[in-house]
Amino acid sequence: MAKLHLFDLDGTLLYRSAAAVEIARQLGLERETGELERAFAAGDLTPPRFAQLACDLWTELTHADVAAAFEAAPWLAGIREVWADIRERGEHCAVISLSPSFFVERLLDWGADAAYGSRWPAVPFRERVDPAGILSAGAKVRIADELCASFGLERADCVAYGDSRSDTELFAAVPASVAVNADHHVSELATFAYGGRDLREAYALTLGSAA
Repeated sequence: MAKLHLFDLDGTLLYRSAAAVEIARQLGLERETGELERAFAAGDLTPPRFAQLACDLWTELTHADVAAAFEAAPWLAGIREVWADIRERGEHCAVISLSPSFFVERLLDWGADAAYGSRWPAVPFRERVDPAGILSAGAKVRIADELCASFGLERADCVAYGDSRSDTELFAAVPASVAVNADHHVSELATFAYGGRDLREAYALTLGSAA
């Protein structure tokens, strides 16, 4: 039976970092963005509020900054190789992240079948954030269901990879999951746990799984 592998981005594909952190580094706004990140992680900011405050902060962001942040980010090793192996097996892989879609969708060039992120205003920011376009933990489950329908699969065929609170609903919805460099929110729900910097090692845990 084919599988659908669902990957988080922040803290999962990115080692102990996030798209917002890497973008902020390019802009020299690490401290200010770090405060937003901590408030979001603590549950003090909703995803739409975080997005709007970040847009207000990143007024000088350009496409070149986004590209540079993406290239310089601390990606786990072996991402392209894992996704190539998944395709060779006749399976599917997708990225679902609360981070901006203009960052997440760059992973399509690395071999993901689909990449979903929150719809922020176009860069450079001249408009307000539309809350309806900002993803949530629950949205990850909805998108997973839509992907399953498009590939002729079911939730029972899914494997989720994640690290934190935003992955808990998806981990609870699918039968197999890998906590990657994870915190307690998902480690207690996960089928497997991995700590390290190579996605090939995390992926290997799922091979041969009955789920």
